[in-house]
Amino acid sequence: MNKEHKESSAITPLFSAEAIEKRIQEIGKAISLDFASTTSESPLLLLVVLKGAFIFAADLLRTITIPCTVDFIKASSYGSEKISSGKVTINHNLAIEGRHVLIIEDIIDTGLTIQQVTHELMTMKPASVSICTLLDKPEARKHPVEMRYTGFIVPNAFIIGYGIDFNEQYRELPALGILDS
Repeated sequence: MNKEHKESSAITPLFSAEAIEKRIQEIGKAISLDFASTTSESPLLLLVVLKGAFIFAADLLRTITIPCTVDFIKASSYGSEKISSGKVTINHNLAIEGRHVLIIEDIIDTGLTIQQVTHELMTMKPASVSICTLLDKPEARKHPVEMRYTGFIVPNAFIIGYGIDFNEQYRELPALGILDS
């Protein structure tokens, strides 16, 4: 990780920009195959969970070869600490009835946020809801989650970079790392 920050926190490298790019190509190909019957009249909806997933979603979108549209939802269970607050806030203005929805998430750890987002979406009667996450942290799981696409399995540590932040810092890093305490 080659950027310096004002804080003197150490970052342990986890996945390089090249490894991330390669894995995203693989996921994009799988999505394109799995949703091959998608048409321009009924495109796949990529629903990006902000803010952490925006870089992943942009790179993933460019690898998908089927008709799709993009929308955004803001959901968070983190404040200024490295642990989940246990309270999820969701902000959106969506109309998804009858649509196939693929939620694009940066990281799934406890499962609380994605579980709440999925529950909210299901009340809107979509044709289907699937989950694609860049990072899965199964050791931290407290709520069951079924992911259709996973980039990498990561340890139960605080991950930063490639759109994922700590106190709004480190999102710009091109690779992923563990923020040491």
